[in-house]
Amino acid sequence: MQVITNNTPLRYLIFLEYDTIFPALFAHLVVPQAVVQELQQPKTPPRVRTWMAAPPSWLEVRQPVSRPDAALQRLGAGERDTLLLAQELQADLVLLDDREAHAEAARRGVPTFGTLRLLEMAAQRHLLDLPTALTALAATSFYVEESLVRDLLARDAARKRQGL
Repeated sequence: MQVITNNTPLRYLIFLEYDTIFPALFAHLVVPQAVVQELQQPKTPPRVRTWMAAPPSWLEVRQPVSRPDAALQRLGAGERDTLLLAQELQADLVLLDDREAHAEAARRGVPTFGTLRLLEMAAQRHLLDLPTALTALAATSFYVEESLVRDLLARDAARKRQGL
């Protein structure tokens, strides 16, 4: 499965020390160089910068070769290059949270998952406790609508009641 990731899922899951879910869910991830640069900025948490300075073998850094079209020009460098790589590599999935980038991916027929979906998938595979992970995420600058958190927690509770 070819999976490309943007910075938000990496940033928050590395920061919260849930980065081990990436290789458990996907054997291999591709990240554009622009995202690596974004995650090495001084404003990035030190844990994330350190992790990105020596990424694990399952994370491949690639540079897109094609030029962005007009629709991609309005996105940030990381989102733009993530979607370019997704097209070039015919990715099965793109990990991102930016709404504009998500909408552009949908227009291009590229499936996307966000950070919350990754956490839910990890919980379904017993890689983490979803309520604990969502509480930790809520303590960061990550924005999420409360109704979405309630829905995730309700699905998680139902899954646990069924013994799944």
